[in-house]
Amino acid sequence: IMKIHEKSALWFERRYHVMDPFIKRLGLESELEGHSGCVNCLEWNETGQLLASGSDDQHAILWDPFSCKKLLTMHTGHTANIFSVKFLPHSGDRTLITGAADSKVHVHDLTVKETIHMFGEHTNRVKRIAAAPMWPNTFWSAAEDGTVRQYDLRESSKRSEVLVDLTEYCGQHVEAKCLAVNPQDNNYLAVGASGPFVRVYDVRMIHNHRKAVKPSSTAGVHTFCDRYKSVPDGAVQYYVAGHLPVKQPDYNNRLRVLVATYVAFSPDGTELLVNMGGEQVYLFDLTNKQKPYTFLLPKKCPSSNLQNGKSTTNGVTNGIHLHSNGFRLADTRSQSSTACELPAYLERLKQQANDAFSRQQWTQAIQLYSKAVYQVPRNAMLYGNRAAAFMKRKWDGDHYDALRDCLKAISLNPLHLKAHFRLARCLFELKYVTEALECLEDFKGRFPEQAQSSACDALERDIKAMLFSKTDDKKSGGNAPIRIRSSGRKDSISDDEVVLRERGYDYKSRFCGHCNTTTDIKEANFFGR
Repeated sequence: IMKIHEKSALWFERRYHVMDPFIKRLGLESELEGHSGCVNCLEWNETGQLLASGSDDQHAILWDPFSCKKLLTMHTGHTANIFSVKFLPHSGDRTLITGAADSKVHVHDLTVKETIHMFGEHTNRVKRIAAAPMWPNTFWSAAEDGTVRQYDLRESSKRSEVLVDLTEYCGQHVEAKCLAVNPQDNNYLAVGASGPFVRVYDVRMIHNHRKAVKPSSTAGVHTFCDRYKSVPDGAVQYYVAGHLPVKQPDYNNRLRVLVATYVAFSPDGTELLVNMGGEQVYLFDLTNKQKPYTFLLPKKCPSSNLQNGKSTTNGVTNGIHLHSNGFRLADTRSQSSTACELPAYLERLKQQANDAFSRQQWTQAIQLYSKAVYQVPRNAMLYGNRAAAFMKRKWDGDHYDALRDCLKAISLNPLHLKAHFRLARCLFELKYVTEALECLEDFKGRFPEQAQSSACDALERDIKAMLFSKTDDKKSGGNAPIRIRSSGRKDSISDDEVVLRERGYDYKSRFCGHCNTTTDIKEANFFGR
């Protein structure tokens, strides 16, 4: 028996309650029966003792999940599917809020089983409700009319106000799908909407800006940003998987709509987890922010001259400077240009990954290379090999992960031949055709002995064929692959929106294997603390 002191209990919990043996013991404990329609949403109370559920049957049920008892059932007054339920903080579990497909938000007193407030300002389906302990009388809703509304139950008018109106920036067809409040700093609100971008707003900045702007004659329209003023600095930050903006037309052609179906802050408030409908699950680091590698690619790919087998850039031997929207590799003179030897156990792990690769078991190879990279994060060979496995697997997003690995490999070893060539191939696959050609030409200059290889010739033919195709499309009025700078014009995207998108930050980790394409209420969340 191990005695756990109070101060170390949290550390012990975090370290051991998510171990593999525990996870493997998880299973179905019980089934709670009571709804007559699809259950769309669940919500724990603050202490984790009660569970609320909402359903297509327009009822909300309060459960004691540990004794498998139904404590309360009430009709919410909604006339369509309930998509979100939320306990109002500090209400003693007495107040429950629901949002539904009838465009309504209802507030219920559970002690008397009555609906005490009904808000009907939204003009399309309400998808999510969010609340914050810091403001016990305030909550927010996100709806498919493109707005996020704020409610204050202390207001005598009992009317909501528009906090964010995405239609002002993204056109009339944008839909707000989900939102979440940072648990450590309730001033920050994450909003997921149609499209690949997730937005984190500073509510204080929005309110301060609204107070500074003269009242609009149209109520509730220009509350976040006046039509004639730019978005205030610090009011919002955008996050996006770096490959998605330029690949969005491909998804549209496959009738796969990109939409953030769920956003969740980590318990410590430093990370944001996003379930991207039509794609995968992404984790964003809110403190160590990473600029996407393909947002503002330089006009020239990384280049240097080879002199006597050594790489030189601006007179710096074995140095390379890569610029990919903020990605900069410093002087590498102190770094070995060859792969470092691995410890014996990691060498065996790498060999297992190589064997999986040779068997064309791409996912297994990626997982094994990743385990090795986690333990030795400065080995160029491991990154280069994992990039090759990503490129062979070809799942959505794999070529962008491969591009990230190629850049990392080159940063560790500027003379990594395969990483340079794969970088050009990844850029081509990601539709950055001009940049791919420049990188291929750079590759030939770096490694002239490879310039006439069959692989080089094949990639050059592919690139030039696509370049000619794009030229023909322009002449015939066709649509070439859309860059983020111009994608918004046909959707009436404002100049502010274009700038904010280009300032977006990239993901920290990508989780594959889960992809929903049918409904937009799928979730991905953190486990434990």
